[in-house]
Amino acid sequence: MKKLRVHDCMTKNPVSIDEGTTLTEAYWLMMEKKVRRLPVMKGDRLVGIVTLEDLRRAIPSDVVGISPLKYTDMLTKLPVRQLMTRDPETISPSASLSEAASVMLTHRISALPVLEGDELVGIITESDIFRVIAERGLE
Repeated sequence: MKKLRVHDCMTKNPVSIDEGTTLTEAYWLMMEKKVRRLPVMKGDRLVGIVTLEDLRRAIPSDVVGISPLKYTDMLTKLPVRQLMTRDPETISPSASLSEAASVMLTHRISALPVLEGDELVGIITESDIFRVIAERGLE
């Protein structure tokens, strides 16, 4: 049986955003596209990744003492570059699925942008790996 590679299971041409995109815009894009992670680009170069969980953590609890209206106004102006994980772990499309899983486990992350050279060509998530296991079974 053929050993599966990242390129066999990744999402090709993932939805990505510019580093200047606001947190609010990133959130609504995630909702519209039904994704939980967005690679962050500066031109054609990957500079970070932002997750739905990152955005949720940016919303303070009621204890902070900032009025919800004032905070909502702040979120509409704050760019994702202020919150993103910079220089995220990445993987090659030719890497094995077990290598991708190992990197995710080691770094306690749920997704890896897939780079071919410096070009973003995909993203692989833990859900993609689980889908393969569910479809093919454990061997």
